[in-house]
Amino acid sequence: MRPNPVLRKLGFDDADRVVIVHADDVGMCHATLPALADLVDAGLLSSAATMVPCPWFPEVAAFCRGSLADVGVHLTVTCEYSSYRWGPISTRDPASGLMDAEGYFHHGPDGVWAHATAQAVQGEQLAQLAWARAAGVDVTHVDTHQLAVLHPRLLRGYVDLALHSRLPLMLLRLDAAGWQALGRGMGMPIGPETAALAAGLVQELEAQGWPLIDHATMLPLDQPGDRVALARRAFDSLPAGLTHFVLHPAVDTPELRAITADWPSRVADYEAFTSRELRDHVIKAGVQVIGYRALRELLPA
Repeated sequence: MRPNPVLRKLGFDDADRVVIVHADDVGMCHATLPALADLVDAGLLSSAATMVPCPWFPEVAAFCRGSLADVGVHLTVTCEYSSYRWGPISTRDPASGLMDAEGYFHHGPDGVWAHATAQAVQGEQLAQLAWARAAGVDVTHVDTHQLAVLHPRLLRGYVDLALHSRLPLMLLRLDAAGWQALGRGMGMPIGPETAALAAGLVQELEAQGWPLIDHATMLPLDQPGDRVALARRAFDSLPAGLTHFVLHPAVDTPELRAITADWPSRVADYEAFTSRELRDHVIKAGVQVIGYRALRELLPA
């Protein structure tokens, strides 16, 4: 695709490597809260997103009310854990299809796609955004937990929510072939119907002047060893354009260890991105770090 017009609007050149260093899953458990506070102080993290239905969201909101941190809503309609669960805040009606037999969100996107109605998913996402704003979060953007909206019935609703709420959204500037290649790379096949819809929505949004992302990358959750070196290589290999760079930081607690087997990588993310070594490397590499608030300021009138 042509160079991202967002770069020029922000004062960068087409060849610049610009990155949003983004913490996912904030509020999923308590261990994410001190991690967020420390990462904001350390200076390399530039954005985060909170999971509104999760138990520790009220504490995230309290932090946001006293901070200028760049925090969006990690729109959540799934719950991937077996013994630590959450469910919808918008409804308890089984007919919505949002819940499994135990009354919680489905464990993954496949359950949502098979059972949830598009209206229920849209209503839940609207409720989460409204709840975050009512709690005092200056929401900078929206993105999607486990990419659950990448489905022909749901993707349009995700885009419409961003448009009507006047928020940037995490959506990649890809054509149909690019969307399918992305799915293969993530081990989550994206069908031709979804790929074509996504590519069409990208064209529609860019025609309206909506700021979008070129690339997305994530530190894997199964490689906790030498996370600084892993992150350095990831930053060094960033292409030109605007990249959404995902990490999942948390401090080491018994709760975190009980919830998820990938806790070592989450703790390693926290330790790496609070290190001066990694921050200095990003500066020396010439990578430009921005947040979603800068994109929000570019929204068309």
